[in-house]
Amino acid sequence: MYSRRDFGKLALVGLPLSLALSDISSKVNGVRIGIQSYSFRTLPLDDAIKAMAEIGIGECELFSGHVEPRPPSGGPRPPQSGTAGPPAGAQPPQGQAGGGGGRGGQNPAAREEMRKWQEELRKWRLEVPLDHFKAVRKKFDAAGIRLQAYNLSFNDRFSDEEIDRGFQMAQALGVKLITASSTLTAAKRVAPFADKYKITVAMHGHSNVTDPNEFAKPESFAQAVALSKYIGINLDIGHFFAAGYDPVTYIEEHHDRITNLHLKDRKKDNGPNTVWGEGDTPIKQVLQLLKRKKYDIPANIEYEYRGEDAVAEVRKCFQYIRDALA
Repeated sequence: MYSRRDFGKLALVGLPLSLALSDISSKVNGVRIGIQSYSFRTLPLDDAIKAMAEIGIGECELFSGHVEPRPPSGGPRPPQSGTAGPPAGAQPPQGQAGGGGGRGGQNPAAREEMRKWQEELRKWRLEVPLDHFKAVRKKFDAAGIRLQAYNLSFNDRFSDEEIDRGFQMAQALGVKLITASSTLTAAKRVAPFADKYKITVAMHGHSNVTDPNEFAKPESFAQAVALSKYIGINLDIGHFFAAGYDPVTYIEEHHDRITNLHLKDRKKDNGPNTVWGEGDTPIKQVLQLLKRKKYDIPANIEYEYRGEDAVAEVRKCFQYIRDALA
């Protein structure tokens, strides 16, 4: 028999009883599998949580775009990067021509609209009640999904007040990890706040090896982790490989500072994102390494290639992982 409290929990995310009354385990042969909720960027948060539960994914790295206001277009907000342009190899969100965060192709009116929205977003971050984030945590708890990290990409436009508030948001969500597509200059500003709150900030890399302020090269990550014991690495194996580096060797050598992985497939030499198995990224070898070495590093699905149905594509990615670890 279910209590009134149980039914109230289910109502938070609209899940059927069979999916929401126990914690979901998505370990595959000892390897922790989770998801970056950006994979469901076309869905509102409640639908994204429901999709995770139905697929059987029990850990989530929460994309800030799922809990912050959407841009004026009403479409899904692209991942934040440290600079104005899109990361190398990035593709626009589904149905969003020219997405990926870049502004180079926008006309002056669109750029001004985006500037105003960024100021409104800054104001929202500073003023939103922290209960907003506590309510989000309750939704994940009700679905039996472990909230692993908050993906808030501190960049050079963030004020110190915004940075500080970001850590308060993480506290309200009950997480001890923030992931960030950031820059070295921003990381230097963030490190003292990470020390203050004792919350780790893991830097996420892309594949732009031409800008020394971007996270792409191993040397960039080394400079960041030297700033504080609370600075870590959120290694995106697709971007890292496309930039010309071997994620398997890097994980073996730096697993103690890697907080979580992003799994995706890309072609080598800064090639595009692809359906898993059609690119060159050593996804299977990375998963087998985690299994063999028993590294307690969550491997998060990040669906970024083009597809018609995000839920169906994430389901395929999860099956690819099961097959790779069989």
